[in-house]
Amino acid sequence: MTTLAAEISALRLLSYIYGTSNIVWSIIIGVIMFYLAIGYYLGGNFADKNPTPAKYYQLLSISAVLTASIPYISQPILFHASQAITAFDIPIATGAFIGTLLIFALPITILGCSSPYAIRLLLTHPDNSGSTAGKVYSLSTAGSIVGSFIPTLLTIPTYGTRNTYLLFGGILLITCIVGILLSSKKLNIASIVLITTYIAISQLPSGKIKSTAGLIYESESAYNLIQVVNKNNANYLLLNEGQGIHSVYNKDSPLTNSTWDYYLAAPYFNKYPYSPSNIENILIIGLAGGTISNQHIEIYPNINITGIEIDPEIIAVGRKYFNLSRENLTIIIGDGRASLHKLKKTKYNVIAVDAYRLPYIPWHLTTKEFFLEAKSLLSSDGVLAINVGRTSSDRRLIDSVTSTLLAVFSNVHIIDVPNTYNSLLVATIKQTHRDNVLRNATLPTSKSHPILNKILSDTPNHIVPINPNNVIFTDDKSPIEIITDSILIKYLFEEGST
Repeated sequence: MTTLAAEISALRLLSYIYGTSNIVWSIIIGVIMFYLAIGYYLGGNFADKNPTPAKYYQLLSISAVLTASIPYISQPILFHASQAITAFDIPIATGAFIGTLLIFALPITILGCSSPYAIRLLLTHPDNSGSTAGKVYSLSTAGSIVGSFIPTLLTIPTYGTRNTYLLFGGILLITCIVGILLSSKKLNIASIVLITTYIAISQLPSGKIKSTAGLIYESESAYNLIQVVNKNNANYLLLNEGQGIHSVYNKDSPLTNSTWDYYLAAPYFNKYPYSPSNIENILIIGLAGGTISNQHIEIYPNINITGIEIDPEIIAVGRKYFNLSRENLTIIIGDGRASLHKLKKTKYNVIAVDAYRLPYIPWHLTTKEFFLEAKSLLSSDGVLAINVGRTSSDRRLIDSVTSTLLAVFSNVHIIDVPNTYNSLLVATIKQTHRDNVLRNATLPTSKSHPILNKILSDTPNHIVPINPNNVIFTDDKSPIEIITDSILIKYLFEEGST
Protein backbone atom coordinates (compact mmCIF):
# COMPACT_ATOMS: atom_id res chain seq x y z
CA MET A 1 0.00 0.00 0.00
CA THR A 2 2.71 2.46 1.02
CA THR A 3 4.77 1.64 -2.07
CA LEU A 4 2.02 2.54 -4.54
CA ALA A 5 0.99 5.57 -2.50
CA ALA A 6 4.59 6.80 -2.57
CA GLU A 7 4.78 6.21 -6.31
CA ILE A 8 1.51 8.03 -7.07
CA SER A 9 2.52 10.89 -4.80
CA ALA A 10 5.96 11.02 -6.43
CA LEU A 11 4.35 12.02 -9.71
CA ARG A 12 2.45 14.83 -8.01
CA LEU A 13 5.58 15.95 -6.16
CA LEU A 14 7.61 16.11 -9.36
CA SER A 15 4.78 17.47 -11.51
CA TYR A 16 5.05 20.83 -9.72
CA ILE A 17 8.34 21.31 -11.53
CA TYR A 18 8.61 18.80 -14.38
CA GLY A 19 4.97 18.32 -15.35
CA THR A 20 3.10 15.07 -15.96
CA SER A 21 4.25 14.04 -19.42
CA ASN A 22 4.75 10.41 -20.39
CA ILE A 23 8.50 10.90 -20.02
CA VAL A 24 8.13 11.85 -16.36
CA TRP A 25 5.66 9.03 -15.72
CA SER A 26 7.91 6.44 -17.39
CA ILE A 27 11.00 7.53 -15.48
CA ILE A 28 9.22 7.47 -12.13
CA ILE A 29 7.68 4.03 -12.74
CA GLY A 30 10.95 2.63 -14.09
CA VAL A 31 13.03 3.94 -11.19
CA ILE A 32 10.52 2.70 -8.58
CA MET A 33 10.50 -0.75 -10.19
CA PHE A 34 14.31 -0.74 -10.18
CA TYR A 35 14.39 0.03 -6.46
CA LEU A 36 11.77 -2.66 -5.78
CA ALA A 37 13.80 -5.24 -7.73
CA ILE A 38 16.81 -4.52 -5.53
CA GLY A 39 14.58 -4.75 -2.48
CA TYR A 40 13.18 -8.13 -3.50
CA TYR A 41 16.69 -9.51 -3.85
CA LEU A 42 18.01 -8.05 -0.61
CA GLY A 43 14.85 -8.91 1.32
CA GLY A 44 15.28 -12.59 0.66
CA ASN A 45 18.87 -12.48 1.90
CA PHE A 46 17.98 -10.47 5.00
CA ALA A 47 15.16 -12.86 5.82
CA ASP A 48 17.42 -15.92 5.66
CA LYS A 49 19.94 -14.28 7.99
CA ASN A 50 17.41 -12.74 10.42
CA PRO A 51 14.17 -14.73 10.23
CA THR A 52 12.43 -12.98 13.13
CA PRO A 53 9.29 -10.81 13.09
CA ALA A 54 10.97 -8.14 15.25
CA LYS A 55 13.74 -7.61 12.66
CA TYR A 56 11.16 -7.53 9.89
CA TYR A 57 9.07 -4.82 11.52
CA GLN A 58 12.17 -2.88 12.54
CA LEU A 59 13.34 -2.76 8.94
CA LEU A 60 9.96 -1.58 7.66
CA SER A 61 9.65 1.05 10.37
CA ILE A 62 12.81 2.67 8.98
CA SER A 63 11.15 2.82 5.59
CA ALA A 64 8.02 4.34 7.16
CA VAL A 65 9.96 7.27 8.60
CA LEU A 66 11.96 7.75 5.40
CA THR A 67 8.76 7.76 3.35
CA ALA A 68 7.24 10.44 5.58
CA SER A 69 10.37 12.58 5.13
CA ILE A 70 10.45 12.44 1.30
CA PRO A 71 8.63 15.74 0.59
CA TYR A 72 10.71 17.62 3.17
CA ILE A 73 14.06 16.28 1.96
CA SER A 74 13.14 16.91 -1.67
CA GLN A 75 11.84 20.44 -1.07
CA PRO A 76 15.15 22.36 -1.37
CA ILE A 77 16.20 20.26 -4.36
CA LEU A 78 12.94 20.94 -6.18
CA PHE A 79 13.09 24.63 -5.33
CA HIS A 80 16.43 24.94 -7.13
CA ALA A 81 15.05 22.83 -9.98
CA SER A 82 12.17 25.28 -10.39
CA GLN A 83 14.57 28.20 -10.68
CA ALA A 84 16.79 26.24 -13.09
CA ILE A 85 13.90 25.42 -15.42
CA THR A 86 12.77 29.04 -15.42
CA ALA A 87 16.30 30.04 -16.43
CA PHE A 88 16.55 27.10 -18.91
CA ASP A 89 19.55 25.73 -16.99
CA ILE A 90 19.04 22.17 -18.17
CA PRO A 91 22.06 20.54 -16.45
CA ILE A 92 20.96 21.78 -13.02
CA ALA A 93 17.30 20.89 -13.69
CA THR A 94 18.30 17.40 -14.82
CA GLY A 95 20.61 16.95 -11.85
CA ALA A 96 17.83 17.99 -9.48
CA PHE A 97 15.48 15.50 -11.12
CA ILE A 98 17.99 12.69 -10.64
CA GLY A 99 18.67 13.84 -7.07
CA THR A 100 14.98 13.76 -6.23
CA LEU A 101 14.61 10.25 -7.62
CA LEU A 102 17.57 9.13 -5.50
CA ILE A 103 15.68 10.25 -2.39
CA PHE A 104 13.23 7.42 -3.07
CA ALA A 105 16.00 4.80 -3.25
CA LEU A 106 16.24 3.77 0.40
CA PRO A 107 12.56 3.82 1.44
CA ILE A 108 11.34 2.04 -1.71
CA THR A 109 14.16 -0.52 -1.64
CA ILE A 110 13.30 -1.37 1.98
CA LEU A 111 9.61 -1.65 1.07
CA GLY A 112 10.67 -4.07 -1.65
CA CYS A 113 12.20 -6.27 1.05
CA SER A 114 8.76 -6.76 2.59
CA SER A 115 7.26 -9.53 0.43
CA PRO A 116 10.18 -12.01 0.36
CA TYR A 117 10.80 -11.35 4.06
CA ALA A 118 7.13 -12.02 4.89
CA ILE A 119 7.12 -15.23 2.86
CA ARG A 120 10.19 -16.46 4.76
CA LEU A 121 8.56 -15.73 8.12
CA LEU A 122 5.24 -17.37 7.21
CA LEU A 123 6.73 -20.42 5.53
CA THR A 124 6.37 -23.40 7.91
CA HIS A 125 6.84 -26.27 5.47
CA PRO A 126 8.12 -26.60 1.89
CA ASP A 127 4.83 -28.18 0.87
CA ASN A 128 3.07 -24.89 1.66
CA SER A 129 5.51 -22.58 -0.14
CA GLY A 130 3.24 -21.94 -3.12
CA SER A 131 0.14 -21.09 -1.09
CA THR A 132 2.18 -19.00 1.33
CA ALA A 133 3.69 -16.92 -1.48
CA GLY A 134 0.26 -16.62 -3.10
CA LYS A 135 -1.29 -15.25 0.10
CA VAL A 136 1.52 -12.72 0.59
CA TYR A 137 1.36 -11.43 -2.98
CA SER A 138 -2.45 -11.35 -2.91
CA LEU A 139 -2.40 -9.25 0.26
CA SER A 140 0.39 -7.09 -1.15
CA THR A 141 -1.56 -6.47 -4.37
CA ALA A 142 -4.72 -5.62 -2.41
CA GLY A 143 -2.69 -3.05 -0.49
CA SER A 144 -1.34 -1.67 -3.76
CA ILE A 145 -4.90 -1.19 -5.01
CA VAL A 146 -5.69 0.86 -1.93
CA GLY A 147 -2.42 2.75 -2.31
CA SER A 148 -3.20 3.65 -5.92
CA PHE A 149 -6.75 4.96 -5.36
CA ILE A 150 -6.66 6.66 -1.95
CA PRO A 151 -3.96 9.28 -2.75
CA THR A 152 -5.52 10.26 -6.09
CA LEU A 153 -9.16 10.29 -5.05
CA LEU A 154 -8.93 11.39 -1.43
CA THR A 155 -5.76 12.38 0.35
CA ILE A 156 -3.89 14.49 -2.25
CA PRO A 157 -6.86 16.71 -3.25
CA THR A 158 -8.10 16.88 0.36
CA TYR A 159 -4.93 17.05 2.45
CA GLY A 160 -2.08 17.63 0.01
CA THR A 161 0.98 15.70 -1.13
CA ARG A 162 3.08 16.22 2.00
CA ASN A 163 0.32 15.04 4.30
CA THR A 164 -0.25 12.04 2.03
CA TYR A 165 3.34 10.96 2.59
CA LEU A 166 2.95 11.57 6.32
CA LEU A 167 -0.29 9.58 6.43
CA PHE A 168 0.95 6.49 4.65
CA GLY A 169 4.30 6.62 6.42
CA GLY A 170 2.41 6.90 9.72
CA ILE A 171 0.11 3.97 8.93
CA LEU A 172 3.12 1.81 8.13
CA LEU A 173 4.96 2.96 11.26
CA ILE A 174 2.00 2.20 13.54
CA THR A 175 1.64 -1.24 11.95
CA CYS A 176 5.33 -1.92 12.53
CA ILE A 177 5.25 -0.73 16.16
CA VAL A 178 2.28 -2.99 16.89
CA GLY A 179 4.12 -5.86 15.22
CA ILE A 180 7.24 -5.22 17.29
CA LEU A 181 5.23 -5.11 20.53
CA LEU A 182 3.40 -8.35 19.67
CA SER A 183 6.59 -10.19 18.75
CA SER A 184 9.07 -8.91 21.36
CA LYS A 185 6.76 -7.36 24.02
CA LYS A 186 8.79 -4.13 24.16
CA LEU A 187 10.20 -1.31 22.10
CA ASN A 188 13.95 -0.98 21.70
CA ILE A 189 15.87 2.28 21.50
CA ALA A 190 15.83 2.25 17.68
CA SER A 191 12.03 2.09 17.60
CA ILE A 192 11.69 4.94 20.08
CA VAL A 193 14.10 7.05 18.00
CA LEU A 194 12.08 6.32 14.85
CA ILE A 195 8.80 7.29 16.53
CA THR A 196 10.36 10.51 17.83
CA THR A 197 11.76 11.27 14.38
CA TYR A 198 8.38 10.76 12.74
CA ILE A 199 6.69 13.07 15.23
CA ALA A 200 9.35 15.71 14.62
CA ILE A 201 8.92 15.42 10.85
CA SER A 202 5.14 15.82 11.16
CA GLN A 203 5.63 19.13 12.98
CA LEU A 204 7.86 20.65 10.30
CA PRO A 205 6.36 23.62 8.42
CA SER A 206 5.37 22.90 4.86
CA GLY A 207 7.39 25.47 2.95
CA LYS A 208 6.71 26.09 -0.71
CA ILE A 209 8.50 24.10 -3.37
CA LYS A 210 8.05 26.90 -5.88
CA SER A 211 8.46 30.61 -5.40
CA THR A 212 5.67 32.10 -7.52
CA ALA A 213 5.54 35.88 -7.59
CA GLY A 214 2.07 37.35 -7.12
CA LEU A 215 0.54 34.10 -5.88
CA ILE A 216 -2.95 34.69 -4.46
CA TYR A 217 -4.32 31.13 -4.45
CA GLU A 218 -2.94 27.60 -4.44
CA SER A 219 -4.58 24.19 -4.08
CA GLU A 220 -4.28 20.60 -5.23
CA SER A 221 -7.05 18.77 -7.04
CA ALA A 222 -7.27 15.18 -8.22
CA TYR A 223 -5.83 16.37 -11.54
CA ASN A 224 -3.61 19.40 -10.96
CA LEU A 225 -1.64 21.71 -8.76
CA ILE A 226 -3.67 24.89 -9.25
CA GLN A 227 -2.23 28.36 -8.79
CA VAL A 228 -3.69 31.80 -9.38
CA VAL A 229 -1.25 34.66 -9.83
CA ASN A 230 -2.13 38.34 -9.95
CA LYS A 231 0.08 40.52 -12.12
CA ASN A 232 -0.62 43.94 -13.63
CA ASN A 233 -4.22 43.85 -12.35
CA ALA A 234 -4.95 40.55 -14.13
CA ASN A 235 -5.41 37.06 -12.74
CA TYR A 236 -3.54 34.18 -14.39
CA LEU A 237 -4.31 30.48 -13.98
CA LEU A 238 -1.23 28.23 -13.73
CA LEU A 239 -1.28 24.45 -13.53
CA ASN A 240 1.34 21.98 -12.30
CA GLU A 241 4.83 23.19 -13.28
CA GLY A 242 3.39 26.60 -14.16
CA GLN A 243 5.22 27.06 -17.46
CA GLY A 244 1.99 27.71 -19.36
CA ILE A 245 -0.88 30.11 -18.68
CA HIS A 246 -4.27 28.40 -18.90
CA SER A 247 -6.61 31.36 -18.32
CA VAL A 248 -6.44 35.14 -17.97
CA TYR A 249 -8.97 37.54 -16.49
CA ASN A 250 -8.72 41.32 -16.49
CA LYS A 251 -11.90 43.07 -15.42
CA ASP A 252 -10.91 46.16 -17.43
CA SER A 253 -10.50 44.42 -20.79
CA PRO A 254 -11.49 41.06 -22.32
CA LEU A 255 -8.47 41.12 -24.61
CA THR A 256 -5.44 39.08 -23.54
CA ASN A 257 -3.00 39.89 -26.35
CA SER A 258 -2.56 36.15 -26.66
CA THR A 259 -4.04 33.04 -28.26
CA TRP A 260 -7.56 33.36 -26.85
CA ASP A 261 -8.21 36.60 -28.74
CA TYR A 262 -7.92 34.87 -32.10
CA TYR A 263 -10.71 32.38 -31.37
CA LEU A 264 -12.97 35.36 -32.02
CA ALA A 265 -11.85 35.39 -35.65
CA ALA A 266 -12.51 31.70 -36.32
CA PRO A 267 -16.06 31.86 -37.79
CA TYR A 268 -15.17 34.80 -40.01
CA PHE A 269 -13.26 32.61 -42.42
CA ASN A 270 -16.72 31.94 -43.81
CA LYS A 271 -17.80 33.69 -47.00
CA TYR A 272 -18.49 37.43 -46.83
CA PRO A 273 -20.77 38.81 -45.51
CA TYR A 274 -20.67 36.78 -42.29
CA SER A 275 -22.46 38.77 -39.61
CA PRO A 276 -22.04 38.57 -35.82
CA SER A 277 -25.77 37.82 -35.70
CA ASN A 278 -24.93 34.36 -37.11
CA ILE A 279 -23.17 33.40 -33.88
CA GLU A 280 -25.68 31.75 -31.55
CA ASN A 281 -24.07 28.70 -29.94
CA ILE A 282 -20.47 27.96 -29.01
CA LEU A 283 -18.93 24.87 -27.44
CA ILE A 284 -15.63 25.15 -25.55
CA ILE A 285 -13.63 21.99 -24.82
CA GLY A 286 -11.11 22.86 -22.13
CA LEU A 287 -13.01 25.67 -20.44
CA ALA A 288 -10.48 26.20 -17.61
CA GLY A 289 -11.07 29.62 -16.02
CA GLY A 290 -13.29 30.80 -18.85
CA THR A 291 -11.16 33.24 -20.85
CA ILE A 292 -12.78 32.24 -24.15
CA SER A 293 -16.29 32.32 -22.71
CA ASN A 294 -15.76 35.74 -21.12
CA GLN A 295 -14.55 37.18 -24.42
CA HIS A 296 -17.45 35.79 -26.42
CA ILE A 297 -20.03 36.99 -23.90
CA GLU A 298 -18.49 40.45 -24.16
CA ILE A 299 -18.80 40.41 -27.95
CA TYR A 300 -22.09 38.50 -28.17
CA PRO A 301 -24.17 39.25 -25.04
CA ASN A 302 -27.01 36.90 -26.05
CA ILE A 303 -24.85 33.94 -27.05
CA ASN A 304 -25.33 30.45 -25.58
CA ILE A 305 -22.06 28.85 -24.48
CA THR A 306 -21.41 25.31 -23.32
CA GLY A 307 -18.06 24.71 -21.63
CA ILE A 308 -16.52 21.34 -20.82
CA GLU A 309 -13.85 21.05 -18.12
CA ILE A 310 -12.58 17.85 -16.54
CA ASP A 311 -11.35 19.35 -13.25
CA PRO A 312 -14.16 20.60 -10.96
CA GLU A 313 -11.67 22.43 -8.75
CA ILE A 314 -10.63 24.59 -11.71
CA ILE A 315 -14.28 25.52 -12.19
CA ALA A 316 -14.50 26.54 -8.53
CA VAL A 317 -11.36 28.65 -8.92
CA GLY A 318 -12.74 30.13 -12.15
CA ARG A 319 -15.89 31.25 -10.42
CA LYS A 320 -13.91 32.95 -7.68
CA TYR A 321 -11.08 34.55 -9.65
CA PHE A 322 -12.05 34.56 -13.35
CA ASN A 323 -15.69 35.71 -13.50
CA LEU A 324 -16.82 32.26 -14.65
CA SER A 325 -20.33 32.52 -13.19
CA ARG A 326 -22.27 33.77 -16.20
CA GLU A 327 -25.97 33.24 -16.91
CA ASN A 328 -25.51 32.17 -20.53
CA LEU A 329 -22.70 29.70 -19.74
CA THR A 330 -23.56 26.04 -19.18
CA ILE A 331 -20.73 24.05 -17.60
CA ILE A 332 -20.24 20.31 -17.99
CA ILE A 333 -17.74 18.56 -15.73
CA GLY A 334 -16.19 15.70 -17.64
CA ASP A 335 -13.84 14.50 -20.34
CA GLY A 336 -13.87 16.65 -23.45
CA ARG A 337 -14.67 13.80 -25.81
CA ALA A 338 -16.88 11.60 -23.66
CA SER A 339 -19.08 14.60 -22.90
CA LEU A 340 -19.86 15.17 -26.58
CA HIS A 341 -22.49 12.43 -26.36
CA LYS A 342 -24.54 14.70 -24.09
CA LEU A 343 -24.78 17.42 -26.74
CA LYS A 344 -26.59 15.79 -29.65
CA LYS A 345 -29.52 18.23 -29.65
CA THR A 346 -27.49 21.41 -30.25
CA LYS A 347 -25.72 22.63 -33.36
CA TYR A 348 -22.76 24.92 -32.69
CA ASN A 349 -21.39 27.72 -34.85
CA VAL A 350 -17.98 27.31 -33.24
CA ILE A 351 -16.33 24.50 -31.33
CA ALA A 352 -13.25 25.86 -29.58
CA VAL A 353 -10.74 23.29 -28.35
CA ASP A 354 -8.35 24.73 -25.77
CA ALA A 355 -7.18 21.48 -24.21
CA TYR A 356 -3.73 21.24 -25.85
CA ARG A 357 -0.75 22.41 -23.82
CA LEU A 358 2.62 20.97 -24.77
CA PRO A 359 3.44 18.34 -23.71
CA TYR A 360 -0.01 17.61 -22.20
CA ILE A 361 -2.16 16.86 -25.21
CA PRO A 362 -5.01 14.37 -24.76
CA TRP A 363 -4.38 12.10 -27.72
CA HIS A 364 -8.06 11.20 -28.03
CA LEU A 365 -8.80 14.85 -28.85
CA THR A 366 -6.46 14.78 -31.85
CA THR A 367 -7.86 11.91 -33.89
CA LYS A 368 -9.89 11.73 -37.07
CA GLU A 369 -12.71 10.04 -35.16
CA PHE A 370 -12.86 12.90 -32.64
CA PHE A 371 -12.95 15.47 -35.41
CA LEU A 372 -15.80 13.56 -37.05
CA GLU A 373 -17.74 13.65 -33.78
CA ALA A 374 -17.09 17.37 -33.45
CA LYS A 375 -18.14 17.99 -37.06
CA SER A 376 -21.48 16.27 -36.42
CA LEU A 377 -22.22 18.91 -33.75
CA LEU A 378 -21.46 21.89 -35.99
CA SER A 379 -23.94 23.96 -37.96
CA SER A 380 -23.76 23.96 -41.77
CA ASP A 381 -21.23 26.82 -41.68
CA GLY A 382 -19.62 25.80 -38.39
CA VAL A 383 -15.90 25.89 -37.63
CA LEU A 384 -13.59 23.97 -35.32
CA ALA A 385 -10.78 26.05 -33.78
CA ILE A 386 -7.87 24.39 -31.97
CA ASN A 387 -4.93 25.92 -30.14
CA VAL A 388 -1.82 23.90 -31.03
CA GLY A 389 1.67 24.38 -29.65
CA ARG A 390 4.90 24.65 -31.63
CA THR A 391 8.39 26.04 -31.38
CA SER A 392 10.15 28.47 -33.67
CA SER A 393 11.84 25.59 -35.48
CA ASP A 394 9.48 22.64 -35.08
CA ARG A 395 5.95 22.60 -36.54
CA ARG A 396 5.50 18.82 -36.74
CA LEU A 397 2.52 18.77 -34.40
CA ILE A 398 0.75 21.52 -36.35
CA ASP A 399 1.40 19.77 -39.66
CA SER A 400 0.10 16.44 -38.32
CA VAL A 401 -3.06 17.93 -36.81
CA THR A 402 -3.61 19.82 -40.07
CA SER A 403 -3.40 16.57 -42.06
CA THR A 404 -5.88 14.91 -39.72
CA LEU A 405 -8.30 17.84 -39.92
CA LEU A 406 -8.16 17.83 -43.72
CA ALA A 407 -9.32 14.22 -43.66
CA VAL A 408 -12.61 15.53 -42.19
CA PHE A 409 -13.02 19.23 -43.10
CA SER A 410 -12.96 21.17 -46.37
CA ASN A 411 -10.33 23.74 -45.40
CA VAL A 412 -7.84 24.42 -42.61
CA HIS A 413 -6.37 27.84 -41.87
CA ILE A 414 -3.48 28.54 -39.49
CA ILE A 415 -3.04 31.70 -37.43
CA ASP A 416 0.41 32.00 -35.84
CA VAL A 417 -0.30 33.91 -32.66
CA PRO A 418 2.33 36.67 -32.37
CA ASN A 419 4.85 36.57 -29.52
CA THR A 420 3.83 33.03 -28.52
CA TYR A 421 4.58 29.43 -29.37
CA ASN A 422 0.95 28.83 -30.29
CA SER A 423 -0.98 28.57 -33.52
CA LEU A 424 -4.74 28.50 -33.93
CA LEU A 425 -5.94 25.95 -36.46
CA VAL A 426 -9.37 26.74 -37.90
CA ALA A 427 -11.13 23.93 -39.77
CA THR A 428 -14.25 24.81 -41.78
CA ILE A 429 -17.10 22.71 -43.11
CA LYS A 430 -17.67 24.94 -46.14
CA GLN A 431 -15.08 25.96 -48.68
CA THR A 432 -13.45 29.07 -47.22
CA HIS A 433 -10.61 31.47 -47.96
CA ARG A 434 -8.22 33.45 -45.80
CA ASP A 435 -9.28 36.72 -47.46
CA ASN A 436 -12.77 36.31 -46.04
CA VAL A 437 -11.53 37.40 -42.62
CA LEU A 438 -10.39 40.78 -43.87
CA ARG A 439 -13.52 41.27 -45.97
CA ASN A 440 -15.74 40.47 -42.99
CA ALA A 441 -13.82 43.05 -40.97
CA THR A 442 -15.22 45.70 -43.35
CA LEU A 443 -18.80 45.10 -42.24
CA PRO A 444 -20.47 48.26 -40.93
CA THR A 445 -19.26 48.94 -37.39
CA SER A 446 -22.87 49.05 -36.21
CA LYS A 447 -23.04 45.31 -36.83
CA SER A 448 -19.97 44.30 -34.82
CA HIS A 449 -18.14 45.04 -31.61
CA PRO A 450 -15.02 47.29 -31.81
CA ILE A 451 -12.91 44.58 -30.20
CA LEU A 452 -14.07 42.11 -32.83
CA ASN A 453 -13.21 44.60 -35.58
CA LYS A 454 -9.74 44.97 -34.11
CA ILE A 455 -9.14 41.21 -34.05
CA LEU A 456 -10.50 40.67 -37.56
CA SER A 457 -8.31 43.47 -38.95
CA ASP A 458 -5.21 42.04 -37.27
CA THR A 459 -5.75 38.34 -37.97
CA PRO A 460 -4.80 38.34 -41.71
CA ASN A 461 -1.33 39.56 -40.74
CA HIS A 462 -0.69 36.27 -38.94
CA ILE A 463 -2.25 33.71 -41.26
CA VAL A 464 0.42 31.34 -42.62
CA PRO A 465 0.30 28.66 -45.33
CA ILE A 466 -0.58 25.14 -44.27
CA ASN A 467 1.96 22.35 -44.69
CA PRO A 468 0.16 19.04 -44.10
CA ASN A 469 2.25 15.91 -43.87
CA ASN A 470 1.27 12.27 -44.32
CA VAL A 471 0.36 11.67 -40.66
CA ILE A 472 -3.29 11.17 -39.77
CA PHE A 473 -4.04 10.55 -36.11
CA THR A 474 -6.65 7.84 -35.48
CA ASP A 475 -8.09 6.16 -32.42
CA ASP A 476 -6.08 3.09 -33.37
CA LYS A 477 -2.80 4.92 -33.93
CA SER A 478 -1.97 8.35 -32.59
CA PRO A 479 1.77 8.83 -31.96
CA ILE A 480 1.08 12.16 -30.29
CA GLU A 481 3.36 11.50 -27.31
CA ILE A 482 6.33 10.67 -29.53
CA ILE A 483 5.92 13.97 -31.37
CA THR A 484 5.27 16.16 -28.33
CA ASP A 485 8.03 14.64 -26.21
CA SER A 486 10.61 15.06 -28.96
CA ILE A 487 9.49 18.65 -29.56
CA LEU A 488 9.84 19.42 -25.86
CA ILE A 489 13.26 17.80 -25.50
CA LYS A 490 14.55 19.54 -28.62
CA TYR A 491 13.22 22.88 -27.41
CA LEU A 492 14.70 22.55 -23.91
CA PHE A 493 18.15 21.72 -25.20
CA GLU A 494 18.03 24.44 -27.83
CA GLU A 495 17.05 27.03 -25.22
CA GLY A 496 19.48 25.62 -22.68
CA SER A 497 22.38 25.96 -25.10
CA THR A 498 21.68 29.63 -25.91
